[in-house]
Amino acid sequence: MEEMIRVAVDAMGGDHAPAEIVKGAVDAVTLRQDIKVYLIGRQEIVDKELKALSYQGTQIEIVDAPEVIETAEPPVLAIRKKKQSSIVVGMHMVKEQKADAFVSAGSSGAVLVGGQVIVGRIKGVERPPLAPLIPTKKGVSLLVDCGANVDARSSHLVQFAKMGSIYMENVLGIDNPRVAIVNIGAEEEKGNALVKETFPLLKNCPDINFVGSIEARDIPNGEADVIVCEAFVGNVILKLYEGVGATLISMVKEGMMGTLRSKIGALLVKPALKKTMKSFDASEYGGAPLLGLNGLVVKTHGSSKAKEVTNSIIQCVTFKEQQINEKIKRNIGGSHGI
Repeated sequence: MEEMIRVAVDAMGGDHAPAEIVKGAVDAVTLRQDIKVYLIGRQEIVDKELKALSYQGTQIEIVDAPEVIETAEPPVLAIRKKKQSSIVVGMHMVKEQKADAFVSAGSSGAVLVGGQVIVGRIKGVERPPLAPLIPTKKGVSLLVDCGANVDARSSHLVQFAKMGSIYMENVLGIDNPRVAIVNIGAEEEKGNALVKETFPLLKNCPDINFVGSIEARDIPNGEADVIVCEAFVGNVILKLYEGVGATLISMVKEGMMGTLRSKIGALLVKPALKKTMKSFDASEYGGAPLLGLNGLVVKTHGSSKAKEVTNSIIQCVTFKEQQINEKIKRNIGGSHGI
């Protein structure tokens, strides 16, 4: 009998909770027989949603958590005060090894704080980064960091590069992934103080395949597999990426419906266009893992619907099977944290 991967899911977090979260969990266990999902949230509410989907299996279990951390709450205070919230209960399940992973579309701040305070960092990891996969012309790239460390140091960025390389090589199967640092030009002497300080460290790091600087316009073309930056820059890139993508798709659809001629053309190109649009749909790639923790924590978009929740849960299986945390420990465990 194959080993079950146990995934704790925050049923109360996100704009479409609990309905879409519960549906995503049901879809995940329908697709995979090797997943056990713990839906964490207010028992009666979650149970009602689960029964509405006529789920009869044994792969889903509800864990009661009567409190909810709202997005606007101060994260540190919320984690400290709301011990019975879905986020805190889920984090403790990972810490106590009752679950292999925790997935949440809830408060980003609370997930980041909970990950570090409750689950804890791997020894030697200075700062855990959020690392989402973003679509490119050549497949996907890992953007690291996109929201966890807005005042990162050069040593942090080097660790981001190492952890990102491990992730891309083992989860995506990319041999010797190309690592680049986000910059305002390709020349080595360009950039702000952080980039100038980090560039030579990455260049001389034997653990990664560093290819130099990457300008933002080259990211969608897939010029690197691991894109390194501090979280302020990463978050701006991610949000602009999503906004431009959504706007372009909307404008293309609008243009195709403008005239009878364009409608006929739309019917002809629809299959190819649908395939292209799917490849640039962020929900296809799951959530962003918080790399470098003692257990797996995955943050999905606050606007996540069932498909993204399903993909985030399935993503946890590969992470566990490929022993990503163990590989990070071996690679970084010898260095000293701060």
